[in-house]
Amino acid sequence: MEKNNPSSVLMIEAAPEPNNLEAGQSSCSFCDICVERKERNQMFTTDSCVHSYCSDCISKHVATKIQDSITIVTCPGVDCKAVLELETCRVKLNKGVIDLWEEALCEELFSGSQRFYCPFKDCSAMLMVDNGGEAIREAECPFCHRLFCARCYVPWHSGVVCEEYQRLNEHERGREDLMVMELARDNKWTRCPRCKFFVERTAGCPHMTCRCSFQFCYGCGVEWTPSHGGCQRN
Repeated sequence: MEKNNPSSVLMIEAAPEPNNLEAGQSSCSFCDICVERKERNQMFTTDSCVHSYCSDCISKHVATKIQDSITIVTCPGVDCKAVLELETCRVKLNKGVIDLWEEALCEELFSGSQRFYCPFKDCSAMLMVDNGGEAIREAECPFCHRLFCARCYVPWHSGVVCEEYQRLNEHERGREDLMVMELARDNKWTRCPRCKFFVERTAGCPHMTCRCSFQFCYGCGVEWTPSHGGCQRN
């Protein structure tokens, strides 16, 4: 501005904003899986190879492998052997996929004979056999704090020994069924070998005729024959 010219206007040019992109360079990258252009902050890259995929696609790729029981996940590129590590992928994966991957890696540390799952369906936590060689039947899940049988791997079957429980059919293992069996044991009822109904003897000899017309010995539970001498239950 000239000093003696008050009508002159002072013109100041603003400094240009910094631009980290080279001239003509796009801020988007191309995903080889979904063949769409995504912003760079939506892309996943690894130092193990030159391939680049969007976060959504790499998350689906990892989830599919884990669901197929594959814990060593490789790059989805054709003939690419680069291994994707959990810690490298963690920032691009959703929590559900991370949890699946962590659980699969944890399971891989133990052999099949060392691990089992809580028998309660709303828990299903992975547990490890650690009994020091001691035979343990009654155990408590450290996650849901419910009792289960460590030999049969089922909810605790109170009043029924494991050998007897394992002889039961699937439809006879419900909680109500086990309660009836415990009641039968306490009252010394005998089960009909044919129809499986419980029979109570109030008096008389051990020769029983069930409602299904089957005749059996109340003492030993076998079919009654003319030569059967009868057994007395304690």
